[in-house]
Formats: sequence, structure tokens, C-alpha cells
Amino acid sequence: MPEKSEKHGAHAPMTEAGTPTTQSAILVFGTIADTTWRLFVPSVGGTLLGVWGDNSFHTKPWLTLTGIVLGCALAVLLVRQQLTSVKTDKGTDQR
Repeated sequence: MPEKSEKHGAHAPMTEAGTPTTQSAILVFGTIADTTWRLFVPSVGGTLLGVWGDNSFHTKPWLTLTGIVLGCALAVLLVRQQLTSVKTDKGTDQR
């Protein structure tokens, strides 16, 4: 019967032998994928949008730099939102 481990967080079910279950491996993979899109999409999207704007409006390099800064700021906000969500979920599981 799987049990939860304090070492790996409240969401990581472990077997009696202390090895992670398939469910915990899927949870870790999902968290990594969620963090990856939150970092990748805004930063790369902002950069590509800035490059497109610079080529269209001949404003090199200002729109590219603006896209990079705004994309990175949005990535930080999205990851911060994810961390808040994880902390909130962890707090409700301990009740």
C-alpha cells in the first residue's frame, strides 16, 4: 500500500520499500513540463515578436530588447504563480 513521504513532499506517494511510485514519477514529470512551458513560451515568444517588430518597423534593436524584457518578466510571474499554487495545494493537503 503506497504511503506519502515527507522527504518528497505531500504529493509523492512511495511504496513500503521507499521507492517512488509511477504516480509520483508522473507528478514530477508534469511539474517539470508545467515549469518549462511557463519559462519557454513567454521568453521565446517575446523575443520572436520583438525581432518581427524590429524587421517590420526598422527599429533595431529596441523592440527585440523590449520583447526579451517583457517575456522574461512574464515568465517570472507565471513561475511565481505556479509556486504559489503548489504552496496552497500543499497547505490544504496537510489539514
